[in-house]
Amino acid sequence: MLLERVESTGLAHYSYIIGDGREAVVIDPRRDCGVYIELAMREGLRITTILETHRNEDYVVGSCALAARTGAMIWHADGQLDYKYGEPVEPGQEWRIGQLRLRALDTPGHTLGSVSYLLHDQDGVPWIVFTGDTLFAGDVGRVDLVDVTRTDEMADHLYDSIFGTLLPLGDEIIVCPGHGSGSVCGMAIAERAWTTIGLERRHNPRLQHTTRDDFVASVAHVHERPPYFRRMEALNLSGADVPASFPYARPMGPDEFENVSEQAIILDTRMELGYSAAHVPGAVSIWLGGLSRFVGWFVPYDQQIKLVNENEGSDATVRQLLRLGYDDVAGILSGGMLAWHNSGRISQSISTITVQRLCYLLDERANAWILDVRSDSELAGQGEIGGAYHIHLTQLVERMDEVPRDRPVMVFCGSGLRSMIAASLLQRQGWDDVTVVLGGLAGWSSITCPLR
Repeated sequence: MLLERVESTGLAHYSYIIGDGREAVVIDPRRDCGVYIELAMREGLRITTILETHRNEDYVVGSCALAARTGAMIWHADGQLDYKYGEPVEPGQEWRIGQLRLRALDTPGHTLGSVSYLLHDQDGVPWIVFTGDTLFAGDVGRVDLVDVTRTDEMADHLYDSIFGTLLPLGDEIIVCPGHGSGSVCGMAIAERAWTTIGLERRHNPRLQHTTRDDFVASVAHVHERPPYFRRMEALNLSGADVPASFPYARPMGPDEFENVSEQAIILDTRMELGYSAAHVPGAVSIWLGGLSRFVGWFVPYDQQIKLVNENEGSDATVRQLLRLGYDDVAGILSGGMLAWHNSGRISQSISTITVQRLCYLLDERANAWILDVRSDSELAGQGEIGGAYHIHLTQLVERMDEVPRDRPVMVFCGSGLRSMIAASLLQRQGWDDVTVVLGGLAGWSSITCPLR
């Protein structure tokens, strides 16, 4: 028997492969789908069925890509939507995988047609429920993504799904959700790698609101919606395959990199210190570990992408871009910034400052203007810096006119990584006196600088 969770770095996305006998089923596959084929082949299994729990918003589902390579049948949830592929799941529908059995459970709330799948073992005993974005470890799915005017209605559906369908399955049932901690599909997902119905009943803060009215009041909120979600929703109705060139970006020397597709956006995925020291003029900084979380906010889909990486390997970068629907990567700077400088080309840099130096400047009442790009929840939980101006990073592009051009701007976040994104965006728009505070709040809290 095969049962394995596949984790997609950055997105905190969980997909699953289940196999027994000679067949295997994949639930919510990612677009770079080779991992499922390799797992199945290792066990001598053939992937025959692909199941989706809902129409995903935060990544491009890999159902069509996997079906194209395996011939598997696709079953999608949210049957009321106009899918261009697969067949709609019906509540109560069952699939046999060897001696195992999967049954579809109707669990709307996150979306109107969300489906969970209950796995029975070889003896017919209910064992694991795959909940998609209905129930997470420590949280429940967002209810504001279908329509912000229908959050109460969706929260009401979610109450029925959790308290009427999932919790009655029994405390011993293992819960396998569609996301882990860090996903934007839940606001406070716990870092429990594995959980059960019983653990969630006892320790999930949302599930302590046991009356319908209290539960609805606790979850029916509108949260920040990343702009790329609309793109994901459209792709996940039409069905997205994998480009033939995946997973590589074509290496380019400095001449070609500079001249090909002059309208392309340059994306630099190196760490903040490398970017600050020298980068191709106009490049946007998003470090590789934060790429999945932030690229959809700042890189448009209608422009080609040219990459600058820590090294010449582009596989991890292209994989993350592919999962978010960025298929048009023109190439990667071969030889990196060393080759760029050896060709005699100019580069830009961004100043950095330690928290100790910033404290000194504040004590001296210098003319520095501090831009804090942390989220509201971070400020509430961690404290504020006296005199700092707060613009959440995801709102910066729309609120740049609030940032002065005639004063030194010191950018501050939790560590310095998001600050470098903000600094790169400001520099691209003409701010020439921008400095990133290294270490951010982590460094600030390690010394004696005050918080408000």
